[in-house]
Amino acid sequence: MKGMELSRSYFEEYGRPMIEGQLFKYKEYIAAGLAGEGSECLGFDDELSQDHDFGPSFCIWVPEDVYREAGAEMQKAYESLPDTYRGYRRIISPQGGGRVGVSSIEDFYRKFTGLGSAPRDNMEWFRIPERFLSAATNGQVFMDNQGRFSEIRAALKAFYPDDVLKKKLAARCALMAQSGQYNYPRCMKRGDSQAAYLACGEFVKNAMSAIYLLNEEYMPYYKWIFRGAEGFAHLRDAVGKLRTLTVTSDTGENGAAKTQLIESISIDIGRELNRRGLTRTTEAFLQAHGEELMRSICDTRLRNMHIMVDYD
Repeated sequence: MKGMELSRSYFEEYGRPMIEGQLFKYKEYIAAGLAGEGSECLGFDDELSQDHDFGPSFCIWVPEDVYREAGAEMQKAYESLPDTYRGYRRIISPQGGGRVGVSSIEDFYRKFTGLGSAPRDNMEWFRIPERFLSAATNGQVFMDNQGRFSEIRAALKAFYPDDVLKKKLAARCALMAQSGQYNYPRCMKRGDSQAAYLACGEFVKNAMSAIYLLNEEYMPYYKWIFRGAEGFAHLRDAVGKLRTLTVTSDTGENGAAKTQLIESISIDIGRELNRRGLTRTTEAFLQAHGEELMRSICDTRLRNMHIMVDYD
């Protein structure tokens, strides 16, 4: 059984009756679900995932003032629920403490974004790394009686404001151009396979981030980046080429083949930027796309930054 299915079933059998009974006086403030850290929140869990921080569990989120008043009482009620369900036992590692159980709405979002509410301006948006926005918006909400948790969630899921998106894409373009289109072939010509390996890794990471941005999705924790891109509507061929890059060694004739793949992926991303109306240049070198994106940013705080600056 997948972790999300287990969590929802456990909540309906034990969590909802607890809220309707022991915690009824707080019911109007309660949101519940499963979101945040853990592969089950992304739907990517498998049998290997079940050795830590897995099992029958869910989250309860309430406003900060309610949590101060009744958080301990609510956590005690939660901990009184069975820790074994449908043959699964709840396992919590020292590193996984706080992923489930009772917390305030503000603390949940503050943990991932540094803010107890939705970002209020471009700079607040820009400072939040993509993987943390992915964690803050993944999973499922099973109930939200007050609507506050879902209101913040919806604002985050609406994706970056235009100027922030442009700045992030500009940084990705500049870094792809530098690491993949420029440095990778130079490292190979020098016979420096270690530097070439690192340059290719930088290119892959930044290309995948650009692809997520162009699909208006937040890129998750690194080990789930390719898994999360499987259903994308845009640049699916480029994702396939990037998969090939990751399994091709930097030896012999592979260097020339990888250089061609890097150039092909860069062209794919440049064409998608054109298709979206974000850039007009037809230059294959992505630095040109990055510079055009920078010029199109209205917010002077973002436009005046170095092209490569980002919080990733």
